[in-house]
Amino acid sequence: MKTDTEDFFGTQTLPLIDPAQLHEIVSTVADLSVIVAADGRVRAVMVNPHHAAFGQLEDWVGKPFDDCVAEESREKFARRMKAIAAPGAKSLVVEVNHAGHAMWEFPIRYTMHRMAQDNSILMLGRDMRPIAEMQQQLVLAQIALERDYEAQREMDTRYRVLMEATRDAMILLAMNTGRIVDLNAAAALMLGAPRQDLAGSSIAQEFDGRRRGEFLENLSSIASSDSVSPVELVARRSQRKLRVVPKLFRAAGERFMLCRLEAPDEVTAAISEVSDNLERLYHEGVDAIVFLDQDGLITFGNDAFMKLTDSAYLTNVRGRSLADFLVRGVVDLRVILDNARRSRHLRLYSTKLMNEFNGQISVEISVTHLNDRPVPGFALVIRDASRSDLLRRPGMTTGEDGMRSVMELVGSSSLKDIVSETTDVVEKMCIQTAVDLTRNNRLAAAEMLGLSRQSLYVKLRKFGLLEKGDE
Repeated sequence: MKTDTEDFFGTQTLPLIDPAQLHEIVSTVADLSVIVAADGRVRAVMVNPHHAAFGQLEDWVGKPFDDCVAEESREKFARRMKAIAAPGAKSLVVEVNHAGHAMWEFPIRYTMHRMAQDNSILMLGRDMRPIAEMQQQLVLAQIALERDYEAQREMDTRYRVLMEATRDAMILLAMNTGRIVDLNAAAALMLGAPRQDLAGSSIAQEFDGRRRGEFLENLSSIASSDSVSPVELVARRSQRKLRVVPKLFRAAGERFMLCRLEAPDEVTAAISEVSDNLERLYHEGVDAIVFLDQDGLITFGNDAFMKLTDSAYLTNVRGRSLADFLVRGVVDLRVILDNARRSRHLRLYSTKLMNEFNGQISVEISVTHLNDRPVPGFALVIRDASRSDLLRRPGMTTGEDGMRSVMELVGSSSLKDIVSETTDVVEKMCIQTAVDLTRNNRLAAAEMLGLSRQSLYVKLRKFGLLEKGDE
């Protein structure tokens, strides 16, 4: 006696399923299910209720399936339809891109099953967008890796060219091992061995009487100090007296040290009397000397600057903006740097410096823009002008035209009128100078003169310094 499951895969059949339940099973077993008639028109569309990303696709019903797919997928789908219509054909797989009118193209991977009753095709589809997005991310990641690899190759080439082109003898050390990572030909010549023999060797073994731990610790302490002084050593292989100038840095989480080797006799010959005097002037001069980076941050300052600002150590001011020590702050700093960039020099800029205890002192600042180097910056000479202020009255020296007009009043006007005229001349010159220094920035000029913007405009009109259209 046969059961209702007989002939399943040749021996049994599935029990009868209610059509509504069958519809639910088909709609949930795939992301998108489509029944295509033998003539290629869509008979039914079932969207998985748990995968609502497709929206409503009922308007597909009655249309040729070709109209619902992208143009590049139509020929492939036609070949699959022809293949599955052949006698004895089994289920096939096809991937097509749908072009919905309310959304972008989306890829679907269908399994095609021919229904024996009317040769309709049941297509059970799987949404391929997650896989496509993952593939796209993989492609983008691969492109990024290739770009990083090319950038790394470019930087490595630059590094190699720089190492070979420089005349200085350079050695790169790994601080965790104390071994030579790389060196150039000039360094190998000074140490007295081929580069391939020196690469990977312990740096301490290349100098007489040096232990690895003590040697690295000594170099690290010197490189960490504010003023780096060379270490004089004797190379074990070449027996040459050398000076080592270390520089610590960190890359990819590892600490490295770049050491420059110098021969004392060559260094002594290269140092001129002028450079030696300039070094002594920097350390022993009475005028403050400060070096700034492009943003106005202090990189170096001599002892005179420390005294002028009442700072105890260079580390207290290094890395800070010079605006922190100027009474007018950013306004003064912007004027100084902008004018130095424009003309490369700025001479005797009068302002007030503020020390660590909010005390104020009149100073004159001369600036030079050092733009002919890999890392441009500014060099400032700051001179104490407090004694000069006591010997001269406030204000600026009048020009020849102003003085001539004032002198012409003597004998023809009262002293009161002469003083009034003199005041106007000085006031006009001060306003004109502030406008020129700030490159016609009226707000900055007003702040520099201690005026409101409205008051500055009143005085500009009074002295005829406003051009047409400025008002």
